[in-house]
Amino acid sequence: MQEKETVMVNEAKATLKYARISARKVKIVADLIRGKNVEEALAIVKFTPKASSEIIEKLLKSAMANAENNHDMKHENLYVAEIYANQGPTLKRIRPAAKGSAVRIRKRTSHITIVLKEKEA
Repeated sequence: MQEKETVMVNEAKATLKYARISARKVKIVADLIRGKNVEEALAIVKFTPKASSEIIEKLLKSAMANAENNHDMKHENLYVAEIYANQGPTLKRIRPAAKGSAVRIRKRTSHITIVLKEKEA
């Protein structure tokens, strides 16, 4: 029998749960930085005029800190390997409408995850 060598790829992760923004809005900015270098991703997020860019910037910085402090990864070699936003639970609220009826307001939440990996030089 042959033994398979498993190559351990070092990855750092940061997750934000129950962010009070729709996953659909987060995915717009997430698509911009997927696969990019960490420095480039930070620059893109900083100058993107979207509501989710501030949240993603904070989460990206957190993932970078996790990579450097917990996994001993080099800051220069990091890139955004994965970024995704899944739908969280929806807060349901009621608003009065015409003729004594009520309309349901859905306040959506999302779970955002960023995975950083090191480039092999």
